[in-house]
Amino acid sequence: MQLIFEKSVPGRGTEYLPACDVPEVSLPEGLGRKAPPKLPELSETDVSRHYTQLCQRVYGVNCGFYPLGSCTMKYNPRIDEEMAALPGFTGIHPLAPEAATQGCREVLSTAKKLLCEITGMADMTFQPAAGAHGEFTGVLLIKQYHDARGDRKRCKILVPDSAHGTNPATAAMCGYQIVNIPSGPDGCVDLEALKAALGEDTAGLMLTNPNTLGLFDRNILEITRLVHGAGGLCYYDGANLNAVMGLARPGDMGFDCVHLNLHKTFATPHGGGGPGGGAVGCKEFLKAYLPKSRLMDGGDGIQVRSFAGNFLVVVKALAYLLTLGKEGVPQAAENAVLNANYLLARLKERYTPAYEGLCMHEFVLDLSELKKETGVSALDLAKTLIDYGMHPPTMYFPLIVHEALMLEPTETESKQTLDQAAEVFLKLWDLAHEDPAYMHEAPHHAQIRRPDEVRAARNPILCQPE
Repeated sequence: MQLIFEKSVPGRGTEYLPACDVPEVSLPEGLGRKAPPKLPELSETDVSRHYTQLCQRVYGVNCGFYPLGSCTMKYNPRIDEEMAALPGFTGIHPLAPEAATQGCREVLSTAKKLLCEITGMADMTFQPAAGAHGEFTGVLLIKQYHDARGDRKRCKILVPDSAHGTNPATAAMCGYQIVNIPSGPDGCVDLEALKAALGEDTAGLMLTNPNTLGLFDRNILEITRLVHGAGGLCYYDGANLNAVMGLARPGDMGFDCVHLNLHKTFATPHGGGGPGGGAVGCKEFLKAYLPKSRLMDGGDGIQVRSFAGNFLVVVKALAYLLTLGKEGVPQAAENAVLNANYLLARLKERYTPAYEGLCMHEFVLDLSELKKETGVSALDLAKTLIDYGMHPPTMYFPLIVHEALMLEPTETESKQTLDQAAEVFLKLWDLAHEDPAYMHEAPHHAQIRRPDEVRAARNPILCQPE
């Protein structure tokens, strides 16, 4: 497919701009361009076809099954998008007088109240722009707390080996040393290893529950008790909240602060580079350290982003919560867990789960034996799924499972869709034994086959060559 610059024809264009109805003003000498901008010259037909072709090459949750584990790629109701598109929300400016922004402030305060109720927190900020930004903000709360007490010997953050990669990166950005806590045979935190790592230099623990293996840690109350006993604080990564929202609150598990992925759990489409929302909540004793905007909150605390963050993302989250209601929120979580366990039960006819037992919202398959038997890797199977009109699940994560495929069907998929997906997976198991060479070369029918991902990452082409 040609780039839009390659389709450009000098002199071609379409002029639909209305006649100027205000006085024309010229820029002062020296501020104008010396040469016209290098923009593609296209007719309206060219532009329309170009973007339609791009759309046809993109696969989204509106196209079909998208079981990308740990990412919660669920279908989000269009009503939430419509609410965020209301002129009263899109046309407001954050610097408008307070009297003109009362509706927007009501959205923020109501969303805060509901999300604090769901998480068991006392207060919340919407400043962080995404999940990792929320992690950064949450760990800064921990750091400020220890610094305010003069307890600067606490220089270590504990992170389980099944954590998201952003957790250790976030802690390092905040100036902490990272201590890796291994998983036990059950896939959850090894309590003895945790006890051995705790000490006077422990600042806190970063943990998501359920974890990235889709397992709810039955020892969570003991884990947070041990950390608190050592003088550390507990941070909850809200990436997997979709499994427990309305059913179990991080605050009741013993966590002191939490970030939420509004762009995963609460109705803003996930992916595409944003915008997202990494709302951060905390217990009462950490409220003083929350980011505060002088204009929005009248405070002088730290500020991690302008104003109140990505406001329209909060509008979508509130619309989603009000639509579901008190009964609908836990029902969504229950359906997510039901769908994951149903799909896991179907796939266990052939595939080996990384850990036995019931899962929560997602599960991990271990394809090590399949690779030994046939040479077909997790990557080969994932690429072959593309030929069957399905987005591949997450590959090779978490790192503690070597040939991992992580699937999260979410609550918005029907039994019919799950059955169709299961049949494809079972068919590919047979294909791996019958014709592994075919799977090594997959996908065969996609617009892009197998790109050199290492080269693309190390030598990206970010602009159109001259």
